[in-house]
Amino acid sequence: MHRNSDEKLVQAFRHCGPYLKHHRGSTFVIMIPGSTVASSHLEDIISDIALLQSLDIKLVLVFGAREQIDAALDKNQIKARFYKRIRIADDETFEVIKRVCGQMQIDLTSKLSMGLINTPMQGSRLNVISGNFVTSRPIGVVDGIDYMHSGVIRRIDADNILREINNHSIVLISPVGYSVTGECFSVNSEEVAAQVAVAIKANKLITYCSNDELLVNDKGEVIAEMFPDEAQKYLERIDADVHNSTYRYLKASISCCNGGVERCHLVSHEQDGAVIQELFTRDGIGTQIVKQSAEQVSQATINDIPSLMDLIRPLEQEGILVHRPREQLEMEIENYVVIKRDGMVIASAALYSYEEKMGELACVAIHPDYRGSSRGDILINKIEELARSKGLKQLFVLTTKSAHFFLEKGFVPGTIEDLPAKKREHYNYQRMSKILFRQIKY
Repeated sequence: MHRNSDEKLVQAFRHCGPYLKHHRGSTFVIMIPGSTVASSHLEDIISDIALLQSLDIKLVLVFGAREQIDAALDKNQIKARFYKRIRIADDETFEVIKRVCGQMQIDLTSKLSMGLINTPMQGSRLNVISGNFVTSRPIGVVDGIDYMHSGVIRRIDADNILREINNHSIVLISPVGYSVTGECFSVNSEEVAAQVAVAIKANKLITYCSNDELLVNDKGEVIAEMFPDEAQKYLERIDADVHNSTYRYLKASISCCNGGVERCHLVSHEQDGAVIQELFTRDGIGTQIVKQSAEQVSQATINDIPSLMDLIRPLEQEGILVHRPREQLEMEIENYVVIKRDGMVIASAALYSYEEKMGELACVAIHPDYRGSSRGDILINKIEELARSKGLKQLFVLTTKSAHFFLEKGFVPGTIEDLPAKKREHYNYQRMSKILFRQIKY
């Protein structure tokens, strides 16, 4: 008697494979704002952090303390003062800031060091290192306003941070910077995270937030991907609320992207395992700001064949595509154009040239999860671009089930007699594919 298998788990694990390989050895800076530290989900997040480190991902954690500082000031009946979104840290306020940040650093180190009892990562031991990795200086006086103990970052000690994370330690950094004269200053935690990410050439900056701080479009849907210029436009629509976490995240992410960090992610601490879903699934669960889209159109290579086969085999089994043995794909791979998302082929098309200045558009396939978008247009336009480079005059396609799709793209019905001679010779009368043509525009 066989035990029941969990096929969903198997499929999910298989889909994680490319991401496990891609992220291994990477460096992430994770920004944990005060609202996340105060949330009931912190222990789950720490468990996820332990899981990331177990995958040989190097981690720097930067924590914020805005909510905790506000609460402590209120408790001590000290009025919080801001100018241009920056807290004014007078003597009385800064004493509170130092106490709060010091206590939070101790508490977070304790939680990261407790062996993760009663979690999926029980038994994992995280070595946590803190130190004076951030050198700062006072902001000074702006528009007649003296910021006193509020500072800006002068330098990040990237060499020492890299040494620690390369020795499998997690570096924990607070929103307090130190000066060469022995003073310390309150600094913006998001700015710290961004500058650390740039200085150590991190692969990612990941920031936690609450559900209502996620970036959404006009329909209330979470925006999956933005470019820095789009993020700048979004940022400009935000009002001047000094406590707006979305504003601070966008500003930090734009700075990171311009500084060479590949991707900046925003995920909600209220969604269980959000960082795992964001990093190890194709579509993620939050927003990523990127210099270059996660999807790339390119000429296919031999390395793409396994992923290409995974894409087209189901369509071959349904009779939508003609079966192509691996050996054929290997010999003809230069004819293929693919759209890849995080290294995985999610769409394909091929171009075969004939002496009559005609080209066959073949093997058009789009993964079921990515249909209903503009990817079909992208593929056809790319194939037409290649056809023009070869001096072709006309494209044709043979299809059994997708005629309407191609008709919508400007193809018109034709006959077998209209096909190139070699294609007429090999026309499969059992499949009785419909034949459609489109003139190539120059």
